[in-house]
Amino acid sequence: MTRPDAASETALDDVTGEPPYPLQRLLGHAVTAWSEGFARVEMPLREMHGNRHGIPHGGVHATLLDTACGYAGAWTGDPDRPRHCMTLTLTVNYVGRATGERLIAEARVVGGGRRSFFAEAELRDEHGVLVATATSALRYRGEPKA
Repeated sequence: MTRPDAASETALDDVTGEPPYPLQRLLGHAVTAWSEGFARVEMPLREMHGNRHGIPHGGVHATLLDTACGYAGAWTGDPDRPRHCMTLTLTVNYVGRATGERLIAEARVVGGGRRSFFAEAELRDEHGVLVATATSALRYRGEPKA
């Protein structure tokens, strides 16, 4: 197994201001929009994302939806004060089949409080075909770094 070069492991993402984490590097997804209560995560489809039927694996769908939900609630507006969270529940509904070459998950925070929040997300391809939806409950992991 080859490892990405050291530069790609330490380069900061333009949107999040963070280096990509291991699963992100493996799957090839990126946060392409991020603001208070909202996140968009995109990923070009590659052969490695396929299941035994040659279509994107449902776990890939769930990962993109989960990632978008987490980022939607983790916004602080300050890359020097990152906020982290963990998923408590994730319910995914598979409703269609992607026809394009890119998956796009968009999530919005729909409620919550000081310690936890709720998010909803949709996964579409670049043609707008709805592939899956999700609802999620997440818990903040501590306060943003000062």
